[in-house]
Amino acid sequence: MTDYFDELSAALRGSGVPEEQIAATVADLRGHVAETGTAPEAEFGPADRFAAQLGGLAPEPGEPDAAAEHWTWTADLFNDRRMLAVHGDQGWEVESLDALGRFVCRRSPGSALLWEYRREVLGGGRRKARVLDELSPEGWELCGEWLVYGYFKRPKAATAGPAGTLAEPPAAPGRWLFLSRRAKVLLAVWALGMAAAYVALGLPGLAVLCATGGLVSAVWTSQLETTKEKEKKEKEKEKEKEREKEKAARDDA
Repeated sequence: MTDYFDELSAALRGSGVPEEQIAATVADLRGHVAETGTAPEAEFGPADRFAAQLGGLAPEPGEPDAAAEHWTWTADLFNDRRMLAVHGDQGWEVESLDALGRFVCRRSPGSALLWEYRREVLGGGRRKARVLDELSPEGWELCGEWLVYGYFKRPKAATAGPAGTLAEPPAAPGRWLFLSRRAKVLLAVWALGMAAAYVALGLPGLAVLCATGGLVSAVWTSQLETTKEKEKKEKEKEKEKEREKEKAARDDA
Protein backbone atom coordinates (compact mmCIF):
# COMPACT_ATOMS: atom_id res chain seq x y z
CA MET A 1 0.00 0.00 0.00
CA THR A 2 2.86 2.38 0.85
CA ASP A 3 4.43 1.90 -2.59
CA TYR A 4 1.13 2.78 -4.29
CA PHE A 5 0.70 6.04 -2.41
CA ASP A 6 4.37 6.92 -2.80
CA GLU A 7 3.96 6.47 -6.58
CA LEU A 8 0.74 8.50 -6.52
CA SER A 9 2.41 11.31 -4.56
CA ALA A 10 5.36 11.39 -6.95
CA ALA A 11 3.05 11.52 -9.98
CA LEU A 12 1.00 14.35 -8.47
CA ARG A 13 4.16 16.21 -7.57
CA GLY A 14 5.37 15.86 -11.14
CA SER A 15 2.10 17.41 -12.34
CA GLY A 16 2.77 20.50 -10.25
CA VAL A 17 0.24 19.77 -7.52
CA PRO A 18 1.13 21.64 -4.27
CA GLU A 19 2.49 19.55 -1.39
CA GLU A 20 -0.41 20.58 0.87
CA GLN A 21 -2.91 19.27 -1.65
CA ILE A 22 -0.94 16.05 -2.17
CA ALA A 23 -0.80 15.39 1.57
CA ALA A 24 -4.52 16.03 2.04
CA THR A 25 -5.48 13.89 -0.98
CA VAL A 26 -3.29 10.95 0.04
CA ALA A 27 -4.55 11.12 3.64
CA ASP A 28 -8.18 10.97 2.46
CA LEU A 29 -7.46 8.07 0.10
CA ARG A 30 -5.54 6.14 2.77
CA GLY A 31 -8.44 6.56 5.14
CA HIS A 32 -10.87 5.31 2.52
CA VAL A 33 -8.97 2.09 1.72
CA ALA A 34 -8.41 1.49 5.43
CA GLU A 35 -12.19 1.57 5.94
CA THR A 36 -13.07 -0.55 2.93
CA GLY A 37 -10.19 -3.01 3.29
CA THR A 38 -9.59 -3.02 -0.46
CA ALA A 39 -6.27 -2.69 -2.25
CA PRO A 40 -5.70 0.86 -3.51
CA GLU A 41 -4.91 -0.25 -7.08
CA ALA A 42 -8.14 -2.27 -7.21
CA GLU A 43 -10.07 0.69 -5.82
CA PHE A 44 -8.54 3.55 -7.82
CA GLY A 45 -6.73 1.92 -10.72
CA PRO A 46 -3.02 2.34 -11.60
CA ALA A 47 -1.40 5.15 -9.63
CA ASP A 48 -0.10 7.05 -12.66
CA ARG A 49 -3.49 7.07 -14.39
CA PHE A 50 -5.30 8.04 -11.20
CA ALA A 51 -2.81 10.86 -10.64
CA ALA A 52 -3.45 12.12 -14.18
CA GLN A 53 -7.13 12.41 -13.34
CA LEU A 54 -6.53 14.12 -10.00
CA GLY A 55 -3.48 16.21 -10.76
CA GLY A 56 -3.83 19.94 -11.21
CA LEU A 57 -7.59 20.02 -10.68
CA ALA A 58 -7.48 22.36 -7.71
CA PRO A 59 -5.71 25.73 -7.52
CA GLU A 60 -2.87 26.25 -5.10
CA PRO A 61 -4.22 27.22 -1.66
CA GLY A 62 -4.77 30.95 -1.38
CA GLU A 63 -4.49 31.59 -5.11
CA PRO A 64 -7.53 32.00 -7.42
CA ASP A 65 -7.83 29.83 -10.50
CA ALA A 66 -8.30 32.32 -13.34
CA ALA A 67 -9.19 29.58 -15.82
CA ALA A 68 -11.98 28.10 -13.67
CA GLU A 69 -15.65 28.60 -14.52
CA HIS A 70 -17.79 30.38 -11.96
CA TRP A 71 -21.55 30.10 -11.60
CA THR A 72 -24.09 31.13 -8.95
CA TRP A 73 -27.54 29.60 -8.64
CA THR A 74 -30.28 28.91 -6.13
CA ALA A 75 -33.19 26.55 -5.46
CA ASP A 76 -35.96 26.19 -2.90
CA LEU A 77 -35.66 23.92 0.13
CA PHE A 78 -37.76 21.24 -1.58
CA ASN A 79 -35.43 21.11 -4.56
CA ASP A 80 -31.94 22.12 -3.39
CA ARG A 81 -30.60 18.65 -2.58
CA ARG A 82 -31.76 17.20 -5.89
CA MET A 83 -30.19 20.05 -7.84
CA LEU A 84 -26.98 19.84 -5.82
CA ALA A 85 -26.72 16.19 -6.85
CA VAL A 86 -27.34 17.07 -10.50
CA HIS A 87 -24.81 19.89 -10.59
CA GLY A 88 -22.28 17.95 -8.50
CA ASP A 89 -22.32 15.26 -11.20
CA GLN A 90 -21.52 18.02 -13.71
CA GLY A 91 -18.35 18.95 -11.81
CA TRP A 92 -19.63 22.03 -9.95
CA GLU A 93 -18.03 22.56 -6.55
CA VAL A 94 -19.88 24.77 -4.06
CA GLU A 95 -17.41 27.22 -2.55
CA SER A 96 -19.89 29.07 -0.32
CA LEU A 97 -23.41 30.42 0.08
CA ASP A 98 -23.77 34.16 -0.38
CA ALA A 99 -25.90 36.55 1.70
CA LEU A 100 -28.97 35.69 -0.41
CA GLY A 101 -28.58 31.96 0.12
CA ARG A 102 -27.30 31.28 -3.42
CA PHE A 103 -24.75 28.56 -4.14
CA VAL A 104 -21.48 30.08 -5.35
CA CYS A 105 -19.75 27.43 -7.48
CA ARG A 106 -16.57 26.87 -9.46
CA ARG A 107 -15.45 24.22 -11.95
CA SER A 108 -11.98 23.56 -13.26
CA PRO A 109 -11.57 23.43 -17.05
CA GLY A 110 -11.05 20.09 -18.74
CA SER A 111 -11.32 17.06 -16.48
CA ALA A 112 -13.31 17.97 -13.36
CA LEU A 113 -13.94 16.27 -10.04
CA LEU A 114 -17.49 15.14 -9.34
CA TRP A 115 -19.01 16.27 -6.05
CA GLU A 116 -21.63 14.89 -3.70
CA TYR A 117 -23.57 17.02 -1.24
CA ARG A 118 -25.78 16.70 1.81
CA ARG A 119 -27.87 19.08 3.89
CA GLU A 120 -28.10 18.90 7.66
CA VAL A 121 -29.98 20.86 10.31
CA LEU A 122 -27.28 22.57 12.39
CA GLY A 123 -29.37 24.65 14.78
CA GLY A 124 -27.47 25.66 17.92
CA GLY A 125 -23.80 25.36 18.77
CA ARG A 126 -23.93 21.91 20.39
CA ARG A 127 -25.80 20.32 17.53
CA LYS A 128 -23.50 21.94 14.97
CA ALA A 129 -20.42 20.64 16.77
CA ARG A 130 -21.94 17.14 16.98
CA VAL A 131 -22.84 17.10 13.27
CA LEU A 132 -19.34 18.27 12.31
CA ASP A 133 -17.76 15.60 14.51
CA GLU A 134 -19.91 12.91 12.88
CA LEU A 135 -19.34 13.95 9.27
CA SER A 136 -15.71 15.14 9.24
CA PRO A 137 -14.19 11.62 9.56
CA GLU A 138 -16.19 10.61 6.48
CA GLY A 139 -14.61 13.38 4.41
CA TRP A 140 -17.55 15.81 4.50
CA GLU A 141 -16.63 19.50 4.52
CA LEU A 142 -18.98 22.33 5.50
CA CYS A 143 -19.29 24.56 2.43
CA GLY A 144 -22.06 26.95 3.47
CA GLU A 145 -24.81 27.77 5.93
CA TRP A 146 -28.27 29.23 5.40
CA LEU A 147 -30.72 29.92 8.25
CA VAL A 148 -30.64 26.70 10.32
CA TYR A 149 -29.14 24.52 7.57
CA GLY A 150 -25.59 23.48 6.82
CA TYR A 151 -24.46 22.22 3.40
CA PHE A 152 -21.61 19.73 3.12
CA LYS A 153 -19.53 18.60 0.14
CA ARG A 154 -17.22 15.68 -0.60
CA PRO A 155 -15.36 14.77 -3.82
CA LYS A 156 -16.63 11.52 -5.29
CA ALA A 157 -13.08 10.51 -6.24
CA ALA A 158 -12.45 9.71 -2.56
CA THR A 159 -15.05 6.92 -2.68
CA ALA A 160 -15.57 6.16 -6.37
CA GLY A 161 -11.96 6.27 -7.58
CA PRO A 162 -11.51 7.09 -11.29
CA ALA A 163 -15.30 7.12 -11.71
CA GLY A 164 -15.33 10.26 -9.58
CA THR A 165 -14.06 12.48 -12.40
CA LEU A 166 -15.67 13.91 -15.53
CA ALA A 167 -13.53 14.17 -18.66
CA GLU A 168 -15.89 16.42 -20.66
CA PRO A 169 -18.11 18.56 -18.41
CA PRO A 170 -21.29 19.91 -20.05
CA ALA A 171 -21.77 23.62 -20.65
CA ALA A 172 -22.82 25.76 -17.70
CA PRO A 173 -26.62 25.95 -17.32
CA GLY A 174 -28.23 29.04 -18.81
CA ARG A 175 -30.47 29.57 -15.80
CA TRP A 176 -29.84 30.29 -12.12
CA LEU A 177 -33.19 29.58 -10.43
CA PHE A 178 -34.49 26.02 -9.92
CA LEU A 179 -37.91 25.82 -8.26
CA SER A 180 -39.89 22.70 -7.49
CA ARG A 181 -43.57 22.42 -8.37
CA ARG A 182 -44.47 22.71 -4.70
CA ALA A 183 -42.46 25.91 -4.39
CA LYS A 184 -44.13 27.41 -7.47
CA VAL A 185 -47.57 26.78 -5.97
CA LEU A 186 -46.51 28.21 -2.62
CA LEU A 187 -44.94 31.19 -4.37
CA ALA A 188 -48.20 31.97 -6.17
CA VAL A 189 -50.14 31.73 -2.88
CA TRP A 190 -47.49 33.84 -1.16
CA ALA A 191 -47.69 36.54 -3.86
CA LEU A 192 -51.46 36.79 -3.43
CA GLY A 193 -51.07 36.95 0.34
CA MET A 194 -48.41 39.64 0.10
CA ALA A 195 -50.64 41.72 -2.18
CA ALA A 196 -53.48 41.45 0.30
CA ALA A 197 -51.14 42.26 3.20
CA TYR A 198 -49.81 45.33 1.41
CA VAL A 199 -53.33 46.64 0.91
CA ALA A 200 -54.24 45.97 4.54
CA LEU A 201 -50.98 46.76 6.37
CA GLY A 202 -48.90 48.96 4.09
CA LEU A 203 -45.19 48.56 3.36
CA PRO A 204 -43.86 48.37 6.99
CA GLY A 205 -46.38 45.72 7.92
CA LEU A 206 -45.58 43.79 4.75
CA ALA A 207 -41.84 43.76 5.60
CA VAL A 208 -42.51 42.39 9.09
CA LEU A 209 -44.84 39.74 7.68
CA CYS A 210 -42.24 38.61 5.12
CA ALA A 211 -39.52 38.31 7.75
CA THR A 212 -41.76 36.41 10.15
CA GLY A 213 -43.01 34.08 7.44
CA GLY A 214 -39.48 33.23 6.30
CA LEU A 215 -38.37 32.45 9.85
CA VAL A 216 -41.43 30.32 10.61
CA SER A 217 -40.95 28.40 7.35
CA ALA A 218 -37.29 27.68 8.12
CA VAL A 219 -38.03 26.55 11.68
CA TRP A 220 -40.91 24.36 10.53
CA THR A 221 -38.90 22.58 7.82
CA SER A 222 -35.94 22.10 10.16
CA GLN A 223 -38.22 20.53 12.77
CA LEU A 224 -39.56 18.16 10.13
CA GLU A 225 -36.05 17.08 9.19
CA THR A 226 -35.02 16.73 12.85
CA THR A 227 -38.08 14.55 13.51
CA LYS A 228 -37.29 12.38 10.47
CA GLU A 229 -33.70 12.02 11.65
CA LYS A 230 -34.85 10.89 15.11
CA GLU A 231 -37.26 8.38 13.60
CA LYS A 232 -34.50 7.03 11.36
CA LYS A 233 -32.15 6.58 14.32
CA GLU A 234 -34.88 4.84 16.34
CA LYS A 235 -35.49 2.41 13.48
CA GLU A 236 -31.76 1.74 13.22
CA LYS A 237 -31.63 1.01 16.97
CA GLU A 238 -34.56 -1.40 16.66
CA LYS A 239 -32.89 -3.19 13.76
CA GLU A 240 -29.66 -3.43 15.74
CA LYS A 241 -31.54 -4.96 18.69
CA GLU A 242 -33.17 -7.48 16.35
CA ARG A 243 -29.79 -8.41 14.90
CA GLU A 244 -28.37 -8.87 18.41
CA LYS A 245 -31.31 -11.11 19.36
CA GLU A 246 -30.85 -13.21 16.23
CA LYS A 247 -27.12 -13.51 16.90
CA ALA A 248 -27.75 -14.53 20.52
CA ALA A 249 -30.26 -17.17 19.34
CA ARG A 250 -27.74 -18.56 16.85
CA ASP A 251 -25.04 -18.66 19.54
CA ASP A 252 -27.36 -20.51 21.91
CA ALA A 253 -28.22 -23.02 19.21
